[in-house]
Amino acid sequence: MKNLILSLTLITTCYSYSQEHFSGISTSKRGGLLNANNNPAELVNMNTKYEANLFNFSLGMANNKLTFSDLVSGDNLEDKIFEGDEAVNLRLDTQILGPSFAFKYQKWGFGITSVANVKANVINLDSKLGDAIQNGELSNIFSQTVISSNDNQRLNATTWGEIDLTIARNLIDLPKHKLNVGTNLRLLFPGAYANFSATNLNGTIVNNFGDISLVNASANINIAYAGVLANNYNDQGNYNEFFSQGINGFAADIAVNYRWKDENDANSYRLNTGLSIKNIGSMTFKSDNNLSKNYILNVDNLESLDLNQFDNAESLSEIEAILNDPANAAYFQSTSSTADYTVKLPTVINAYADVRLTKKWFVTGSINQKVSDDSKSDFITTQNSYTLIPRFSAKWFEAYAPLASNEISGFTSGIGFRLAGFFIGSNSVFTALADSGKQADLYLGVRFGF
Repeated sequence: MKNLILSLTLITTCYSYSQEHFSGISTSKRGGLLNANNNPAELVNMNTKYEANLFNFSLGMANNKLTFSDLVSGDNLEDKIFEGDEAVNLRLDTQILGPSFAFKYQKWGFGITSVANVKANVINLDSKLGDAIQNGELSNIFSQTVISSNDNQRLNATTWGEIDLTIARNLIDLPKHKLNVGTNLRLLFPGAYANFSATNLNGTIVNNFGDISLVNASANINIAYAGVLANNYNDQGNYNEFFSQGINGFAADIAVNYRWKDENDANSYRLNTGLSIKNIGSMTFKSDNNLSKNYILNVDNLESLDLNQFDNAESLSEIEAILNDPANAAYFQSTSSTADYTVKLPTVINAYADVRLTKKWFVTGSINQKVSDDSKSDFITTQNSYTLIPRFSAKWFEAYAPLASNEISGFTSGIGFRLAGFFIGSNSVFTALADSGKQADLYLGVRFGF
């Protein structure tokens, strides 16, 4: 168990990724496929007839415990992350946009995009539980730690690929007003999946000079895995499986976009707003080693569950084998089991408004609000974010400075640049360097229009 907690925790810190992808460049006045990834109705607003994306990459981590200097130093991360009473939350969210192409035809816009996703999360992990498991065997004293949580404590990782088909249509195009609608139709390719969760965990962890046991305990347990994440979760190469299971899911984004045009400049506007509902859909894992199994944990006052037996487990399949060991049959009652199981994508509502202040100065406000919470085990997680982006925008150059408040990491500030078709940026570089931020992220890419 200790290996599982620490491995997923450290994997999230190693991969490091932000939750709002390409913030700043995705609402650029230039327009294109990145804007359509944020709001598909924007595809009609491309400044060129054709656009090709070569490679776009975004990565980062948000958490509520560790600062950027903690991550850089790497000292005592396991101890620092379990300090205090606040539950541990970490969110990794990585997106790679591969070769992509879009074009306009009359009032229509069409695009096709290849996408790879990685998400790994620690969700509402009780700090006392993590500390007891991490440091218990190093202790030279007898101790007891009472755990009482109504949360669904989850360790979760998901990889998948997509082929996104974007269709947009201009409905109204007047001298001052323009209205577009659009959708992303997404073919989902499940890659790998891992989930270990405990809901309504109550009990006492007893440390008897390094021998760790659980007494007087109850909980609902879920363990699920598919693909390579059934194997060694220490191997970061296992998080690179994106298209291994073929098409086994569908999703859609629906969107509307309104522009108050500048009648004196066909390539600009006074106001550009959009509303989209993203990630409406799910995918089903059907690999040969699939498993999703639910247990009821029950340890009465006269018994104890040895937690040391989980120390050397290096995969969820090994943990599942321990749960099914006859020696543990009295503690874990299996209630359901399935091979093929479905995981829902994190549906979010995205809204933004980009206002022109002067000819080349703009400011964007955006909201990403998730529709469902993180309380269920069959949901891929995301986080809420609120962003304000002042921006200088010329034809060949843009500079912008995202200011954001995120559900997990709090306030962040960063900077980004675009030079022709190349862009690079970070939502959190300033707060990270100031040692006040709990997020680290970077994105970059190359695209061109013609």
